Amino acid sequence: MTLRTPKAELPTEMRENLIERFGTVPEPVEVLFHSPDVATANIEFGARAGAWGAADASLKSFAHMAVSAQVGCSWCLDIGYFGALNQNLDLVKASQVPRWRESEVFTPLERDVLEYAEAMTNTPSTVTDELSASLLGRLGPAALVELTAFIAFANMATRNNSAHGIESQGFSDACEIPLAERPEKSGVA
Repeated sequence: MTLRTPKAELPTEMRENLIERFGTVPEPVEVLFHSPDVATANIEFGARAGAWGAADASLKSFAHMAVSAQVGCSWCLDIGYFGALNQNLDLVKASQVPRWRESEVFTPLERDVLEYAEAMTNTPSTVTDELSASLLGRLGPAALVELTAFIAFANMATRNNSAHGIESQGFSDACEIPLAERPEKSGVA
């Protein structure tokens, strides 16, 4: 797939900072920079969401990857796996998110979080009262609110990237464990 929206020219300092941080300029930033306000808001919200501390970082990371796999955003899976490596998360689990239903590496809580992420991503949403109550009981209200907002942001980012034709840039090539392929039959986005 080729980009549906061309890359915009970034300010030199921003370009250099992104290259220093990621080794290259992330294509979503270049595409979104046609509207600097949108690009800046996206970067700022993503940074703030990443700094939230009520929900476990691995649960949020796996949830984002579940959304990415369901929507079909290879860029988000790519950067999510790279982020898992840099956050010292369990890479075996991260690699199995696209096929979490068939994998045996996830805890019951992680499975419920992955199910919740997919249920939120479905159109219309298929979140059940039972699943929500179960997560509320195990995570508490602050963590559930945070996780829900994080998943909602993941949906915005993945759908935005997919609509613009943004695909993997090879960030996960630095990781030792290859990402699992998504099974043919899984949740409906």
